[in-house]
Amino acid sequence: MAPAPAAGFIDAFASLPAGEIGRRWDLAQALLRDNGVTYNIHGDRAGLDRPWQLDPLPVILPAAEWADLSAAIAQRAGLLDSVLADLHGRRGLIADGLLPPGLLYANPAFQRACHGWQPWGGRHLQLYAADLGRGADGVWRVLTDHAEVPAGAGYALENRTIVTRVLPEMHRSLPVERLGPFFDTLRRSLLALAPRRTEQARMVLMTPGPLDEAYFEHAFLARQLGITLVEGEDLTVRDRTVFLKTLTGLQRVDVILRHIDGEWCDPLELRGDSAFGVAGLVQAARAGNVALANALGAGLVDGAQMMPFLPAIAENRLGQTLALPSVPSWWCGTPDGLETVRASFDRLALRPAFRPRVSPVLPALLTPGERAALAQAVEHRPWEWVAQAVDDLAAAPVWHHGRLEPRPITLRVFAVAGERGWTVMAGGLVRVADPRRPPRTGLATGGGISKDLWVLSAARAPSPAASRPLRARVTLVRGSRDLPSRVADDMFWLGRNLERCEATTRLLRAALQRTEEALDQGDGPRAAETLATVGRLGLALPPGLGDHPAPQLPRRVVEFHAGTHAGSLADHAARMIRLAGSLRDRLSLDTWRALQRLKDEVAALTGRDRRSDTQGRLNQVVLTAEAVSGLAMENMTRGPMWLFWDTGRRVERATAIADTLGGALSEAVDEQGVPMDLLLEIWDSVMTYRSRYLAAPRLAAVLDLLMCDENNPRALAFQLAALERHMDRLVGISGETGFLRPEQRLMTVLCGIVRTTDVGLLADDGQGGGFVDAERLLEQLRSRLWELSEVISREYFTHAQWRLPLAPMDPLP
Repeated sequence: MAPAPAAGFIDAFASLPAGEIGRRWDLAQALLRDNGVTYNIHGDRAGLDRPWQLDPLPVILPAAEWADLSAAIAQRAGLLDSVLADLHGRRGLIADGLLPPGLLYANPAFQRACHGWQPWGGRHLQLYAADLGRGADGVWRVLTDHAEVPAGAGYALENRTIVTRVLPEMHRSLPVERLGPFFDTLRRSLLALAPRRTEQARMVLMTPGPLDEAYFEHAFLARQLGITLVEGEDLTVRDRTVFLKTLTGLQRVDVILRHIDGEWCDPLELRGDSAFGVAGLVQAARAGNVALANALGAGLVDGAQMMPFLPAIAENRLGQTLALPSVPSWWCGTPDGLETVRASFDRLALRPAFRPRVSPVLPALLTPGERAALAQAVEHRPWEWVAQAVDDLAAAPVWHHGRLEPRPITLRVFAVAGERGWTVMAGGLVRVADPRRPPRTGLATGGGISKDLWVLSAARAPSPAASRPLRARVTLVRGSRDLPSRVADDMFWLGRNLERCEATTRLLRAALQRTEEALDQGDGPRAAETLATVGRLGLALPPGLGDHPAPQLPRRVVEFHAGTHAGSLADHAARMIRLAGSLRDRLSLDTWRALQRLKDEVAALTGRDRRSDTQGRLNQVVLTAEAVSGLAMENMTRGPMWLFWDTGRRVERATAIADTLGGALSEAVDEQGVPMDLLLEIWDSVMTYRSRYLAAPRLAAVLDLLMCDENNPRALAFQLAALERHMDRLVGISGETGFLRPEQRLMTVLCGIVRTTDVGLLADDGQGGGFVDAERLLEQLRSRLWELSEVISREYFTHAQWRLPLAPMDPLP
């Protein structure tokens, strides 16, 4: 029977009309999509865009049950921390016969380079997670321990955020414990680890990068905790001290929240083929100059292989009974364990002992050949296998295809070590298990449907404002101290690819509109000629386009740009969203949503040549691209990150303008051969031209408006003037020397060329042989712009820290 509050929730939910339930579930999926909540599975068809799956119907636990459960989790976390300290120290558990030696020496998670050292702060575990299942007898048992990289807390918080929006009245009607205090405790715990006692201690979250399956959570946690998200290439070790490579120099790192497996952390002393780690990180940690959470080697207690021995260890070392039992488990590396597995082979679930993220296997569900192969593998290398009893898990209702269905669930709970012991999150990540298979206990094994966990308190929790403690006076800071050069590089190219999306869309829209008009008039040759003209202006066209009949041309062009061909609109959008993904912790949620909308608009393009349909979608792409630019202009502080974003946009737009002008003049023998109407339309300057000249376009006026007018945001001169100001500001980032930097010299030349150009002479060909001088001038400008991009990359993005001054460092205590 459900507790009274839960029963009240069920009654309130049951009173909702069926259509309302479906609407709210659709809202949950829309929120997940808008917030970009993903969980990437390598090899999955959805690739890096696989959406996180959430059933908004929460699981509710009463306060009394949770109090017992959280106390047991705290006890277990402390026990595992003591086990790790022993195995990395004197190994008394092995000497006393409480653990078999093979559990240590056969485990790849045992990092010999880390043996014999005490982590800074005295703990090997700072964060701990456990997967729990409730059996048919109503008892909670641990299925798997997670100590190497306890993942899922960020997803639990995101689930809570969405569920409270989908079921707000039900959440408000119950005294549900908040999740925020757990993350506050986590931040204070990490800050307390800092070797330097300073208010300016620098904490970073280390991630393998955007291709990691849980990268969304890494970015989400970094934003939630207010720390810097870094990859291995962002860090360097000098004199056994870890530094963050930033535009202003090397900034010392005090604490690393590790979301990368230990073996990949240091290619110098751990795994030599690692491209994710930092050479020398182990030395820095051993010297006590940086704190790692969790400490390297924490994966020794991951999985289930140690579970059979924990009750005896708890009795011997703590003098306590293990309050939270494990699901019955047998490590095949002992004779008794192997014999038990042999006798009950078909009734157990088997999994690799030292690869906890691999899903368990039920021999009873295998074919005879697969079963024989598994049995042979266990007999050949028994120490590499662990078996667990299979029990029916407690079920929870899941909304599926318009009705509630019971599904088995597992619960992932989280704990963090603080000054007063272990604090357990008053909530967790509920995951819906496949009833036909053993429970998946690692996020990397497939994710599946998730649910929120509501823990009820004995009394309604106080509001966040009422419980906020008084703190010391804040030290005011303006500007960013922690912009890695990799992030600056990504921002630069994000701006460039966004501009490429917009410019390509404008070219494609103009090409389709004019081609359709020609086809409507039955003029196939003019349609083909129009596409060729726009191709000279910079629009990528599919190969062999001339071999198709004229009525098929629009369809072929749209299909090309809807595919991932080099230079296509979809290709630019894909590059843009990949860069945005690596900047998740730096971009506002509104900017991220706009970028996602832009990607979706591009993906919606089809090969149908219905003008109203395709043109409407292209219009939406342009508007969304402009919205992204507007968000950046209005919402981003004018610091280095915005500076590189806008520099990328200006470089790309200036290059595109030069390309289109040069392409327009390339085959023209006189003024009438230049597609001036098309140029004005592509660069959104039709109304400006008409308001100034009140006459048909003339080449000199068009060139002046699009090339030399510094008041026209779509003019080449406008972009160069903005770049000139940006390059002057960049000097302040790397330090002034009193001399012009290479990028400043380039901008002096570029601006001087445009400002001293006489467009009347360029437009007055008079020789009948084309606009050779104008083309040469534009080619020179394009070459200088390409050189500017290379100089910016070399000066700011190559991580050549020897040329940047070291930021002042506080002395060691």
